Amino acid sequence: MSSDFEAYEQDFGTLTAEITNKIGRIPKLGGEEKTQLVLNVDKQLEEVRELMEQMDLEVRELPIQSRGMYQSRLKSYKGEMDKLEKDFKRSRIAYSDEVRNELLGEDAGSSESQRAHLLDNTEKLERSSRRLDAGYQIAVETEQVGQEILANLHTDREKIQRSRDRLRETDANLGKSSRILTGMLRRIIQNRVLVFVLGAIILITIILAIYFNRQKAFFWSTLRQCNEELD
Repeated sequence: MSSDFEAYEQDFGTLTAEITNKIGRIPKLGGEEKTQLVLNVDKQLEEVRELMEQMDLEVRELPIQSRGMYQSRLKSYKGEMDKLEKDFKRSRIAYSDEVRNELLGEDAGSSESQRAHLLDNTEKLERSSRRLDAGYQIAVETEQVGQEILANLHTDREKIQRSRDRLRETDANLGKSSRILTGMLRRIIQNRVLVFVLGAIILITIILAIYFNRQKAFFWSTLRQCNEELD
């Protein structure tokens, strides 16, 4: 990603150097030659604007931790671009002394007044352009903040979803544990009832055995007494 940005930087440096050279030549020309050069510079400035947009997109796609350095460089290039556009606007209405005398002759004084008026309008346009650039920068920064907020919200949503999944899993485990404990308790109760029943049966058996033993002993004792009396 940074290699693409650096490639755009190289193209930016080459174009701005050519534009600076041509802007310096514009006031020295006149007529069709000047018009052609102005159109050529205007086309190259458009190419520079497209490069700036590409660099801006590259910076926005960089990780947040490494974005600051490239934003500073991009801001510097934007300042250089603003200066080029300002110099270009002035050069289109500027003439060298030779060209001015050739084109205007005796009307040089009136031309100076018109030139001052044009410069004033140019300054107004430049101030408007700077306000638009400032608004654009604020919009870009707002968009970046919005993207960061959306990224944080997405991360928080994933955390909440994971917590919800863990709660569901925990609830399922608790339900399973509850069923297991209920089954164990039921078996314990059944075992205790069985122990009580078995204990009662054993106790009754013992009581009956004692009872029958005593009855048997009593019967034999009575029988002996009867035999003795008969003898």
